[in-house]
Amino acid sequence: VQLQASGGGLVQAGGSLRLSCAASGSTWSINVIGWSRQAPGKQRELVASISTLGPGGTAYADSVKGRFTISRDNAKNTVYLQMNSLRPEDTAVYYCNADAHDGFTREDYWGQGTLVTVSS
Repeated sequence: VQLQASGGGLVQAGGSLRLSCAASGSTWSINVIGWSRQAPGKQRELVASISTLGPGGTAYADSVKGRFTISRDNAKNTVYLQMNSLRPEDTAVYYCNADAHDGFTREDYWGQGTLVTVSS
């Protein structure tokens, strides 16, 4: 599984950005895709995740609930993170990751990060 993250950039506080995570390879094995972020000097934090199965259950960190929305387009093998009402504390490198299971082994895949900078 390969993951390609995109959509980061510079935005003013209160603005919006949409991140994309395009998956390729053995996408059939992916169970969950998540977005995590890591700010300078801080640990990586999972901010949102979505199941690729059925209706696609979602989960969010408390810090982004009500502001961020994760969604998927199965036809495009792409997961999106819509980020609204951005705050300076949302500044971080954002990574997407995939939890996959091919029936034998479980693997965790990571894409390259995309930088989000929110100015005050």
